Amino acid sequence: MLPLVSVVVVNYRGADDTITCLRALRSEVDYPADRLQVICVDNASGDGSAERIRQAVPDVDLIESEDNLGFAGGCNLGVGYARGEVLAFLNNDARPDRDWVRAAVAALRAEPTVGAVASKVLDWDGTTVDFVDGGLTWFGMGYKRHAGQPVAEVSPDQVDAPRDVLFGTGSAMFVRTELFRELGGFDDRYFMFYEDVDLGWRLNLRGWRVRYEPRSLTYHRHHGSMGEVHSAREFYLLERNALATLYKNLSDESLARVLPAALALAVRRATARGDLDATQLEITRRPASRAEDEAPVAVPREALAGVLAIDQFVELLPSLAESRRVEQASRVRTDADLVPLMRKAMEPAYPLPRYLAAHDVLVEAFGLEEVFGRPRRIVVITGDAIGERMAGPAIRAWHMADVLSGEHDVRLVTVNPQCAPPRSAFPVLHSRPRDLGEHVDWADVVVLQGHVLEMVPQLKQADSTKIVVCDVYDPMHLELLEQGKDGDDERRRLDLIGVTNVLNAQLQRGDFFLCASQRQRHFWLGHLAALGRLTPALYDTDPTVRSLLAEVPFGLPGKAPERTRSAIKGVVPGIGEDDKVVLWAGGVYNWFDPLTLVHAVDRLRGSHDDVRLFFLGMKHPNPDVPEMGVAGQTRRLAQRLGLVDRHVFFNETWVPYHERQNWLLDGDCGVTTHYEHVETEFAFRTRVLDYLWAGLPIVTTDGDSFADLVRRERLGVVVPAEDPEALADALERVLYDTEFAAGCQERIALVRERFTWEHVLSPLVDFCRNPRPAADRLRGSHAPLVRPAPLGVSGRIRRDLSLVKEYLDAGGAAEVAKRATGRLRRIASERLRGNGSR
Repeated sequence: MLPLVSVVVVNYRGADDTITCLRALRSEVDYPADRLQVICVDNASGDGSAERIRQAVPDVDLIESEDNLGFAGGCNLGVGYARGEVLAFLNNDARPDRDWVRAAVAALRAEPTVGAVASKVLDWDGTTVDFVDGGLTWFGMGYKRHAGQPVAEVSPDQVDAPRDVLFGTGSAMFVRTELFRELGGFDDRYFMFYEDVDLGWRLNLRGWRVRYEPRSLTYHRHHGSMGEVHSAREFYLLERNALATLYKNLSDESLARVLPAALALAVRRATARGDLDATQLEITRRPASRAEDEAPVAVPREALAGVLAIDQFVELLPSLAESRRVEQASRVRTDADLVPLMRKAMEPAYPLPRYLAAHDVLVEAFGLEEVFGRPRRIVVITGDAIGERMAGPAIRAWHMADVLSGEHDVRLVTVNPQCAPPRSAFPVLHSRPRDLGEHVDWADVVVLQGHVLEMVPQLKQADSTKIVVCDVYDPMHLELLEQGKDGDDERRRLDLIGVTNVLNAQLQRGDFFLCASQRQRHFWLGHLAALGRLTPALYDTDPTVRSLLAEVPFGLPGKAPERTRSAIKGVVPGIGEDDKVVLWAGGVYNWFDPLTLVHAVDRLRGSHDDVRLFFLGMKHPNPDVPEMGVAGQTRRLAQRLGLVDRHVFFNETWVPYHERQNWLLDGDCGVTTHYEHVETEFAFRTRVLDYLWAGLPIVTTDGDSFADLVRRERLGVVVPAEDPEALADALERVLYDTEFAAGCQERIALVRERFTWEHVLSPLVDFCRNPRPAADRLRGSHAPLVRPAPLGVSGRIRRDLSLVKEYLDAGGAAEVAKRATGRLRRIASERLRGNGSR
């Protein structure tokens, strides 16, 4: 069923236009009459308009105001009588197209993050543009882009393409009713002009979208209701309301720069518009007589309008200050987020020479291009050590910061005491956990990993409006199941509960999530669904849910590795320049299976004495990560088999990240082996990507997403878990079958382009260009646009019979009796509460 739509039309001494508009709503609009409430507010016309309208269109809800409340107040009065789930506002001198309502409702139903729909508005004949897009100047004046231009001369992309806008024109727009009421409606202090700009700005600040929908079309006699109003009064309202809009909606930081400049520019606009001699009171221009000096000076109304507008802006400041407090407390988006929607914020708007000169001076003096061109601030926070030697989480955070810094102002922050970063194009800082709030306050977007959210309590508060991106590429709880095997059962149980709670807190709070593979994506979708994040509003906005959860695998540099020196062959004692080197890149952790690999090398050395297995890093660069049990087991096994420093070699430190290519390029193949368990199924072996970067054929155990990639793209050999014979055969093939190895290398060269950091991070880059709260975290109504119809008597009987059957199936007659007793108690309790409230 379509939602009920309440259309509000305000009349002031324009009965002929209003009657034409109301009749068109009743006869020309393709929308069920019983789902369209038409409300007309007569703004104390005093010319018989109300009676004429009542007689001409009797099926309209006519509301008569005692005073002229202006457009804003008149609309708000009409909304008080609205019954619909959707509000529509239409100028009385406009006529709707057949699909005006239906197209707007479709946009609202399709995208629950859209709070308002801006209609396309053309002139009465449909030949010139009235509204297809909105812009906003830095001094607060909204304007209609392309207004007055012939439709044929405007790009079809501008006229006919749906897009997000800062505001819709009040002459034809739609808003969700509960949302409009929650925002307090139009600001009726404006009387008219810019109340629609202000409403759109406030919607956007709260994270809601205003969507231009060209299929929702109307035709407008521009300013039909202002025909008898002197232009100076219009200037006065425009100037005053622009200042009020700025004051309410700009952040503290922006307002401190913008408001003084806007006030000064308003004065210059007034003097230029009135063609006043601004130097007439200079002391050097005193007339000869005192009487002549004290004589009145004529000031055109156009000039007086600007000065009086500032005076009345000051008069409104006490009430505007309270409105500002509400708007700033409710905002979830930054000024920088909305600059693209302002289109050309630095547009001076008025072609007056003295005014244009002042505009340029003020822009430079107050640094306004920094305000409206300020890059977005993003902080990436990790708990891992950052330095020459880095593990996976730090590497990932580093490259996120690096890629994002190309467009934004980025900080990389670690809470790990080990922070000695290489040179970078972005600041890398160490912070104590208790000081992270400073960085979070500075940022527009927070990207975090691991346990970081627990260190910033302000982000977990229910009223937090900061945009948070959670990188959950590491399923820590699954990892812990393997990592904690050496501990006691009670400790493992408590640790697992703690880590799961940490992840759940992220999944409940985040606005955007990053995972490493399609397998992980399925896994985290289950988590999110269990936590109630996959709401109808979110799903209806994006059935793929990629706007909430995106695949961002680990990446690799776009530039091919370049050797600067030899690092293994001919350098490490026991490894010659012609030996075949099998690389194990990364650490040796409990969820891996290096023991089977050592057994495979022991088998292979019988036929190939030149095989060498090299473990690249035994000691994690983060001192907080202890050596795990399997590392010691691997050393002992290799020692027992007589392989150490002959066929198996251990690098007891960690390879510097920015020099790792020298070790990789000395390898002949890369290997990763693991056990068959849940951690493997959802893991993403980050260091395997280095094998792709260096062009090394890969031997891997089956069961994870990389095994799928290696098998699908034929990048090496996939073997069963814990099978040393199959593993030895696979190593022999990639090391000694030169034709096979060359084929793998050719295919790797093509595949690795898909894993460059610039490519894999594109979902994060796209999100940070237009960051928004997740759809289910938006403040405001998420009520459906159609209320469920109340059940009739027969419907209630069918429902109750269905419940009885369900209870009988569940527990027999006793269950039915228990449920019935509970229901009677609830009904009695509700009735008692109801009686007590009267």
